[in-house]
Amino acid sequence: MTDDKDQVVNDCKQETAPAKPVQVHAAPLAIHLETPVKTSTIPAGAAGAKATRVRWGILAILFIVTTINYADRATISIAGPELKKLLDLSPVEMGFIFSAFAWSYVLAQLPGGWLLDRFGSKITYFFSIFLWSVFTLMMGWVGFFTGGTAVAVLIGLRLLVGAAEAPSFPGNSRITSAWFPTSERGKAAAIFNSAQYFATVLFAPIMGWLVHTFGWESVFYVMGGLGIVMAFIWRKTIYGPKNHPRINAAELAYIEAGGGLVDLDSGTKSSAPKINTLACIKELLSSRMLLGIYIGQYCINTLTYFFLTWFPVYLVTERHMTILKAGFIAALPAVAGFLGGVLGGVISDRMIKSGYSLSVARKTPIVGGMLLAMSMIFCNYVTADWLVVAIMALAFFGKGIGALGWAVVSDTSPKEAGGLSGGLFNTFGNTAGITTPIVIGFILQATGSFAGALVFVGANAAVAILCYLFMVGDIKRFEFKKSVMLPEASPATGGRSAASKVGA
Repeated sequence: MTDDKDQVVNDCKQETAPAKPVQVHAAPLAIHLETPVKTSTIPAGAAGAKATRVRWGILAILFIVTTINYADRATISIAGPELKKLLDLSPVEMGFIFSAFAWSYVLAQLPGGWLLDRFGSKITYFFSIFLWSVFTLMMGWVGFFTGGTAVAVLIGLRLLVGAAEAPSFPGNSRITSAWFPTSERGKAAAIFNSAQYFATVLFAPIMGWLVHTFGWESVFYVMGGLGIVMAFIWRKTIYGPKNHPRINAAELAYIEAGGGLVDLDSGTKSSAPKINTLACIKELLSSRMLLGIYIGQYCINTLTYFFLTWFPVYLVTERHMTILKAGFIAALPAVAGFLGGVLGGVISDRMIKSGYSLSVARKTPIVGGMLLAMSMIFCNYVTADWLVVAIMALAFFGKGIGALGWAVVSDTSPKEAGGLSGGLFNTFGNTAGITTPIVIGFILQATGSFAGALVFVGANAAVAILCYLFMVGDIKRFEFKKSVMLPEASPATGGRSAASKVGA
């Protein structure tokens, strides 16, 4: 799917020159296969001072927030077996409940991206964290209802959680675009993206223990309360690069020289023309490169949503584990996924610094990781639990290595519409959250086994490989044509631009 100084950054604006004395220009990002990426250099004016490392503290906050984000998504899968018994649900009904989050999450992606571009990352993300946490907490009240009413309340709250979480990952991408040079962006995106695995490592055992000891309701109360606290920590710690009180000129210059979009969320004004939002979306979708990235993300997220929704149920029903044991066992592949997620970003960035093109550096871990992820199909041919866990760990490790989609989005999104582009990317990616739980539910109901489900998930990894090899082509920053630009306000219009009428 993922602010105090909310200087409004209007939708689809271009950045102006920095307001600080340090004037640096980003190197061009139109990278071709034969052209190595230029690493950033600090201009002479900032060379005398040692650069601070504030950007890594910002990344740490993104990692923590994303960990809570994914833990809240997974609450329903940990509580799922108990809710299934309580509400007497069929596999297909469980599939629809699991997918409810993704329906609203997908529909809210473009509005969420627009909000990020319009009001900035800090304030939009704050409300996102706060609201999804409140709705998660309220899911503990489902037990006060019975029958169809309980199911309706559960689905309704999951829809609200999904809508509230919509700005989170476009926000992550937008913040890393601002805070990190191109040569570090793969690592940064891999680290915040690896939080999805760390969430399972840390919280799956805890949530399994909570269900076993205090009942399924406790999972929602604890996770919702934790998220509310985190929302206010976010409010106090997140700033744009030019507004952060601890960053020095050397670090700011280093980020900007390497391609960081430091003017995002800085409150600087631009005299550049605005962009028609609908025309902007149409042009993004007309790019073969971006379309290949979007479809590839759908396929990669099919693996994610299998692990988030049906994997604990697979362990309980197919492998006959207890909920408590399943919670701990589910954490083992997640450890492998976390390690793979961090390693994928490190490999990609080191390839860039070694002179490989951006395209080769991003595609190599993605293709290699998806090949490993396909190994989950072999679980259909083994019986020993330890071997199943080992194969799933290998598959999840591969999925982690290949999960560089958000780094690619940071590399390719037009700087005028980073939130909108990220929202479109996440719309495609999280459509898998709608289809995967439902398709697996129908497979289970038709066959009574997870064998076909594992083949379905593995096949999506293969399609992701095909997308990156044959559709994406050169990975480079997308640039809009002038046809999507709207004229700025003239005196005759009383200071209102045409963009305000179109909703750009």
